[in-house]
Amino acid sequence: MTHTPGHRRFPAKILAVITALATTVGLTACGTDEGPTPHELTYLESLPFQTLYPPTAGYYPNGGVVNNITDRLLWQDPDTRELYPWIATDLPEVNGDATEFTFHLRDDVTYSDGTPLTAENVVANFDLFGKGDKSRKLTSSEQISTYDHGEVLDDHTVRFHFTDPEPGFPQATSSFNAGLLADATLKLTDEGFAPGNARNVIGSGPFVITGEERDTELTLSAREDYNWAPPELGRRGLNTRRPDLDTVHIVVAKEDSVRVGGIRSRQGDVARQIEAPEEKHLEEAGIGILSAPTAGVNNQIDFRFRHPLLSDIRVRQAIIAGVDRKRILSSLFSASYPLATSALAATAKGYREQKDAYIYDPARAEQLLDAAGWVPGADGIRVRDGRRLTLTANDAAAQPRTREVVTMVQEQLRKIGIDVQLYPGDVAAQKAAQTDESTIQLNVTMVGRADYDVIKSQYYSDDRNQLLNMHPDGSIGDEHLEELLRRVSSSPTEQARADASGDVQDYLTEQAYILPMFEEPQVYGVQPYVHGFRAEAIGRPWFYLTSVDAGQAAAADTTAGNGEK
Repeated sequence: MTHTPGHRRFPAKILAVITALATTVGLTACGTDEGPTPHELTYLESLPFQTLYPPTAGYYPNGGVVNNITDRLLWQDPDTRELYPWIATDLPEVNGDATEFTFHLRDDVTYSDGTPLTAENVVANFDLFGKGDKSRKLTSSEQISTYDHGEVLDDHTVRFHFTDPEPGFPQATSSFNAGLLADATLKLTDEGFAPGNARNVIGSGPFVITGEERDTELTLSAREDYNWAPPELGRRGLNTRRPDLDTVHIVVAKEDSVRVGGIRSRQGDVARQIEAPEEKHLEEAGIGILSAPTAGVNNQIDFRFRHPLLSDIRVRQAIIAGVDRKRILSSLFSASYPLATSALAATAKGYREQKDAYIYDPARAEQLLDAAGWVPGADGIRVRDGRRLTLTANDAAAQPRTREVVTMVQEQLRKIGIDVQLYPGDVAAQKAAQTDESTIQLNVTMVGRADYDVIKSQYYSDDRNQLLNMHPDGSIGDEHLEELLRRVSSSPTEQARADASGDVQDYLTEQAYILPMFEEPQVYGVQPYVHGFRAEAIGRPWFYLTSVDAGQAAAADTTAGNGEK
């Protein structure tokens, strides 16, 4: 076959993968043999979104959409974590005990349905996000706790009131979890934000959802009249008007091989969740790797310490000493995944290193189990009072290579007499199982947020409660942990919040409540002709500054056609 400029040749194996993908989700409609279309981008996502309701959009496929269709009061620089005005004209005025926040608003912003963004609308957003609405099954935001009410001071000024100090509120207003919505969208029930209804979710952001094929593809289109990006971008000489891209196709490609095949064959321009073993192969093929830090609670195993099998600290300490984290990381991951040295990533606000806290020492692990009265049974698994030391871990689909990690943990802990099982089931089953310590005792989890409050969000009883410190009956197993977590969110000064966060990390180590594994990034494969693509402060994609150089892509195709590599 004669190769002409613009015609693209695919290895047979990759072509088969892409053909299967195209048959399943119509990917060929987003890219052709003529190469990428200027101003159009195909983004390969690993999972479909579940909800576009901002307070519960933390799941990466959710946040990746909400981040691009909504604006926020403030903008957080992904690199420095500094806050800048966006829809607000300046940083907020804060009273002495951080219970009142006053924002002045722009007067030129509209939603994609044509309605204006007003002071009344902004207050309505935060009244919903801060309190939720049980009648519509809409929860409050874990980032906006102790919210009392919002107040319209004049046409362009709002004030938010809290019952307790909330110094983290300004940062919360910069998150996609506080993405501003049109009045009509604020009236939706939880079902209105669910798959099948994406086009009904109206924001004021640079992109609008214009098409949806449920669980397979979303189409985002640029707003022609967009003109209110963060002013800080303009001061840096960057775009503050309409996006360069006309269209973003978000295509769900669940299989790792399909995403990798899609980007290798240029049927995809950007792909999320590139598994570690594929990074070097893509780089060798000239495809860039962007490893975006999530700057929050590390990928870790949380011990449900109120469960009878884990209530003895010696058992928890034995598990920590029995897991060779360095071997797991060297076997399964790349340099994009640094070894965790605390509950928080080293890039997170409030990080405090836990030196020598998670050392692999199987001999010590066995001594601890012996001292706790667990003796090896006939098959090597330890028993006490007729009960086997069997624990179950979840399979966290949103976290990288969880199944493989748990398999290696299983192999290592079996050597010291602990049996670990992986809980079966799909995403919904895993989510339900995580709330029951009789089902899941070893909880694989993480959470990203570029604020001190992230550690409270992870462990506090009224937030994610990942340790299940609070039981369904409302009882608390460790009141001291609760108090330490409250100090993180309520301490009025930056230094006091940092100190409180460090104290939580120290206490988690002392009590052997967690086993941090690695600092979890979001890893993207990016074609060399895609420019300006980046992630926001905790790793969600941001297409606003992205552009496609079709000429560069065509030149690369011509080079490939001449046999060069």
